Amino acid sequence: MSLSVFYRGSKIRFQFRLTRRRLLSLTGLAALLGLAAWQPWQYQGIEPAVAAEKITAERLKLAAQQAAVKELRQDTEKKLGAMTLYLGQLRAQVRRLDALGERLVAKARLDNGEFDFDSAAPLGGPETSAVAELPRVDGDDVLAEIDQLLNELGDKQKQLSLLESVMMNHNVSSSSFVAGRPITSGWLSSQFGVRKDPFNGVPAMHKGLDFASYADDVKVIATGAGVVTWAGERYGYGQLVEIDHGGGLKTRYGHNQQLLVEVGDVVTRGQSIAEMGSTGRSTGPHVHYEVLRNGQAIDPNQFVYRKIDN
Repeated sequence: MSLSVFYRGSKIRFQFRLTRRRLLSLTGLAALLGLAAWQPWQYQGIEPAVAAEKITAERLKLAAQQAAVKELRQDTEKKLGAMTLYLGQLRAQVRRLDALGERLVAKARLDNGEFDFDSAAPLGGPETSAVAELPRVDGDDVLAEIDQLLNELGDKQKQLSLLESVMMNHNVSSSSFVAGRPITSGWLSSQFGVRKDPFNGVPAMHKGLDFASYADDVKVIATGAGVVTWAGERYGYGQLVEIDHGGGLKTRYGHNQQLLVEVGDVVTRGQSIAEMGSTGRSTGPHVHYEVLRNGQAIDPNQFVYRKIDN
């Protein structure tokens, strides 16, 4: 391929021939001139202000994500803490049921292994891919199941307590009648109802009666026959004794120095169950006396001044 241009004038004669090689050379020269003018090797980045704005936005997103993760972790820790507390209550319930069960076995002379509370029951079944078949549940479902199990354990504990009373030929209808003061000597130092908290001075509900004494060897006595369902340390109460009298009625005796009964013991009215003390949240030697009906604290005065029909 070639291109020829001729020019003839009166005195000038000009001729130009464009061959393939000359065309390629011209094209290359034009490309070099274009590159030199454009200078693509120099940095063509974004503006510093735009870059700073984008970095700030990313930092804000990261901070929001960190806050969300922190909140999720705190919520999870709270749920785990609640589950741990529930599990502790379950273990306490199981220990009390075991103690009651062992006493029933001893009283009834059951030796066939059906009521062996020291060993696990024999179990078996075909092998399955248990992990793959397990249902997926969240923390709320687990807490709901624990609540249900606590209620079932409470019902079973009441049934065992009643069975023990029947087995030991206690007249529950008469001897479980709650009446009288829970101490051998002393005076009423605090009433049931709203009062000023002795530790922080803030008005607070006092769910029982306080009986105080500075005498030595003051005994705390049961105000009615029943089965001991708690005997040990309890938050706020110190050394606590709780007695189930049947029919949804319970009494509590707190802040004791020494306990004289154990879980599962059957006690009668007037029996010494503890020695007065000042354990737990207490400012001096006294017994905190509560009466509960179906789990709700009621005014014990109606029982303290009750007349006992001999």
